[in-house]
This record gives sequence, C-alpha cells and structure tokens, in this order.
Amino acid sequence: MKDFYISDAPQNENKVITSSFVVAVKQVKPRKTGEPYLALTLADRSGQIEAKMWDNVESCIDAFEQDEFIKVKGLINKYNHRFQLTIHKLRRLQESEIDYSDYLPKTTKDIDELWKKLGEFVASFRDPYLKALIQAFMADPEIADAYRSAPAAKALHHAYIGGLLDHVVSLLQSCDLVCRNYRHINRDLLLAGAFLHDIGKIHELTYNRTFSYTTRGQLLGHMIIELEMLQSKVQLVPNFPPQLKTLLEHLIISHHGQYEFGSPKLPMFPEALMLHYLDDLDSKMESMRAHFDREAGQENPWTSYNGSLGRPLLNSSKFLLQAGTRVGPVGEKHAAATPAETPTVSGLEPSNGNQGVAAAAASPAPAEKK
Repeated sequence: MKDFYISDAPQNENKVITSSFVVAVKQVKPRKTGEPYLALTLADRSGQIEAKMWDNVESCIDAFEQDEFIKVKGLINKYNHRFQLTIHKLRRLQESEIDYSDYLPKTTKDIDELWKKLGEFVASFRDPYLKALIQAFMADPEIADAYRSAPAAKALHHAYIGGLLDHVVSLLQSCDLVCRNYRHINRDLLLAGAFLHDIGKIHELTYNRTFSYTTRGQLLGHMIIELEMLQSKVQLVPNFPPQLKTLLEHLIISHHGQYEFGSPKLPMFPEALMLHYLDDLDSKMESMRAHFDREAGQENPWTSYNGSLGRPLLNSSKFLLQAGTRVGPVGEKHAAATPAETPTVSGLEPSNGNQGVAAAAASPAPAEKK
C-alpha cells in the first residue's frame, strides 16, 4: 500500500512527497524557450492530479509511456486554487513493484449487496418476457462478472470499479419511486431499460490500469454493442414479442436524450423520456458528489470549475456550516452548526404502474422523421 494518495494533498501542501502513480495522460510540450517539459495527469485510487516536470526532461521523455506506472519525487503546491505536483525526479516502476489495488478507484459499497438488490428488482417484474430476458443477462457468468466490476464511464460519473452496478441500482431505485407518481408508466419496461441502458460499457471500456476505451468501444460505442447483446439474449426467450424488443431498442438508443449528446433518436414514449431524465439526474448528482469529495479539504464552499457540468459548484452543506446554521429535512432553520443526519424514507408501497406486455405492444409506433 502506498504512503501517499492524491487525496492526501491538502495535508501535504508545500511539502515534498515520494509516491507512485499511474500515468493517465502524458504530453510533451514546449516552453517559451523551446525546451520541452512534461505535462502529466497522474492517478491513483483516490483521484487525479496534474503534474509538471521542468528540469532534466529529455532524460525522462522515453522512460515511460501513458498508462504505465511511475515513482516520483516532487513538491505538492497549488496553482489557480488547485493542487498540482512539480516533479523533481521520476522512474518507471517494475511489474513486481505494482499493487494494482492502489491505482483504480473502487466503490465503497458492498458489491454483493448491490447485486442482490438488482436481482430483487428483477424478481419483482410482472412481465414474464422482460423478467426472463433480464435474468438471462444476469445468469451469463461473463456478463455478470463484468457488470459487477465495470465503471459506468471513463471520467464523467461513477468512474470507479463497480460504478456501473452502483449507478444502475441507484437508477432503479429512482425509477421505482417515480413510477409511483406516474401510474401510466410501464414499470417493468422502464426498469428493464435502466438495466440495459449502459450494459455495453462492459465491452466499451477497459479498466486494467486506467479507465479508457477499447478499440471496439471507440469504433462502435456502447449503444451499438447493447443492441447486439440484446439481439443475442432475446433469442433465448421463446416467443419474445417483437414490439417489446423494439421498445427496448428505443430505450437504449434514446437514453442520452439529445442529438448533441450522441443520441441517435430522441425519447419518443413515456418510459424512454423518464429513463433519459433519471439517468441524467443520477449521473449529474454523482458528478457533484465526487467533485465535493475531491475538494473536501478546501475551505471555500465554491469548488473549481466542473468540466462535465460546465460551471463551478457550491457545496451547500459547507456554505451553511460556515454561516453557523443548517437546514433540517423539512426546511426548518437550526442554530447549531452540527452535520445533519440523512433522513430516510420508509413505508412506501410497491408500484402498481406496470401495464404488462400487452399495453407495451399496443403503444403506437413513433412517427417517422420527415
């Protein structure tokens, strides 16, 4: 185990540290004098940090490549309110020196418990075709193993081992809750879409050293891969309704919601629209949570610019605590500046919103684009 992780930077400001990292990004750039310098993004399981090497660069340029592991000695400091590492010396690590668990972030939640919750949602399906289909995916050992391990994205949200499963279980819980308010929603269809919408990430992303794209993922993207996976598993369910398959395909290809976000189609029926918005909400809330965690050591309640959300963020809890107040779960104001406990919700009844395959098959076909 390493002595220093990137999350330890706030406690080591203006100190020289020695530690090992995986090279997420490697660039050789020219200085104003024309001499080269190294611009790196280094990573470990706690996050990423920008690093620069200004001196003795030419002797190190060919010593390592991107996605390899290096040991560095350097100074932790701040630039534009963000921690960075100024590298004094570095060397490439040998395979025997690498403990891979130090470098890839992993969900703090129990994978077995998440998988159990996923199975409970599928067991609650009333539609026999959708239940059989999703259970066929979960019974495939190769898919199940990858589903439990894969990140949900390379960087934007849930970018850690187990992130896909974490994201999908969170999304299923949101879908289940919202279905109780919109009774005309086919619950089983929506939840099946939530299970399938990112399943292609198990083939789109690679996560042995850093999170990156496979060649197939780069060329096809997870939606095309998911359509192929769906076609393969549908054949295992006798008499699977073709209309239901079409709806699942649309859920997959429309879940990004907008053309500019890579969606081949806009959501054209209620379950597709709901899947898009709840998926987008879950990813954005996780992006905010992760950003607050990365900058937890900073006093300023305003974070640095968040690239995926296109704005700086206000940590409202930190803002209220600094003001000497907090707001309780029902909006009352408290004088004590102690952290509030998270309220829980209980006693919710199961949804009756599932309309079954008959209603799904009877849905009108989407209008053709003119």
